[in-house]
Amino acid sequence: MAAGGFSSKRLARLQGLLERHVESSLVPGMVVVLARHGEVHIEATGYLAFEGPGSQTPMAVDTICRLGSMSKPIVAACAMTLVEDCTLRLDDPVDDLLPELAGMTVLADPQGPLDDTVPAERPITLRDVLDGTLGTGMVPAEPGTVPIADALNALEYPSQDEWIRQLGDLPLVHQPGERWMYDTAANVTGVLISRATGMSFGDAVRERVCMPLGMADTGFSVGSESIGRFATAYEQDNAATGEPPVEDAPDGRFSRPRLFESGGGGLVSTAQDYLAFASALLAGGSHGGERVLSRTAVTLMTSDHLTPTQKAISGFWPGYFDAIGWGFGMSVRTRRTHLGPSVGSYGWPGFYGTAWYNDPAEDLTTLVFMQRAHAGDQRLPMWHDFWTTVYQAIDD
Repeated sequence: MAAGGFSSKRLARLQGLLERHVESSLVPGMVVVLARHGEVHIEATGYLAFEGPGSQTPMAVDTICRLGSMSKPIVAACAMTLVEDCTLRLDDPVDDLLPELAGMTVLADPQGPLDDTVPAERPITLRDVLDGTLGTGMVPAEPGTVPIADALNALEYPSQDEWIRQLGDLPLVHQPGERWMYDTAANVTGVLISRATGMSFGDAVRERVCMPLGMADTGFSVGSESIGRFATAYEQDNAATGEPPVEDAPDGRFSRPRLFESGGGGLVSTAQDYLAFASALLAGGSHGGERVLSRTAVTLMTSDHLTPTQKAISGFWPGYFDAIGWGFGMSVRTRRTHLGPSVGSYGWPGFYGTAWYNDPAEDLTTLVFMQRAHAGDQRLPMWHDFWTTVYQAIDD
């Protein structure tokens, strides 16, 4: 038996799976961390880039990667620290701190014209923002077919204040609390945190979450001293050579401070840092002797907050919420359908192929770090193979 209650023989299949992904030029390198029963198992293969200096630097637990939507759980945790010190309350309207979102109108028809609206039936609360039911968010639609989708896609991000002003000028897509919508809520959370703390969003996240947990490489940009550990991100489609084109290089948009610090997907981090965050949640809010949240706050964050009615009319496709729900900034597993996370597991993937899930029933944290656009889609066959490989190796 390997450390942490895994079969050594069966766990070897995981390294083989990662190597096949690298050999196929899906990505130049990958890191997987499995933490269970106090033991940490690391599988790493490949390099930070296909070409250039990064092609000589092996992927490791301190490789810096773009988190994409794996930023959302950290942002929600930061907001919960403000609930715990009574700066914010879950069921209070956000109007005082976000006057741009006060007195909102709502589309009479979500597919219809922007000027055909009705008044919002109630204010937006912090709870709505944290569980994604504030009434606006990502609207999947072909350009030119749904007016609100075009308007939301046209929002500019020069600063948090300007972005929230633009958002407030648009009607909500649905009534607050009516249904779950993705992504925008996390950016709203970022503006709310900044205004509630009187500091930049990045500084608030650093002070309230990252510093207590020792997450030194987590932030909204990468300093020059750390660029050598920053992996290259690649586009979704392969080039003629078989290797995908570069989507963002280490000296690209994350190499300098961001004007808009995006709660929805703007953080960079390492597997090592994220393990500290994940371990804190799995342990009920503390890690390394530092408590960032109470056990009850963690339980609240990682519980399913969506009602059956909300689930029936929400999601990216019909049946999206058949086996999962949504907590604060992350999904929660409500039904086991494959070899994979148990009921009660929580976590979320990211745009570039990062993924994190805690499985309390198995005392297991799983982290995947790679950098390929759209690779975080858990419907991809590679993810079915990955979760099967992790869970078939459990041996206790």
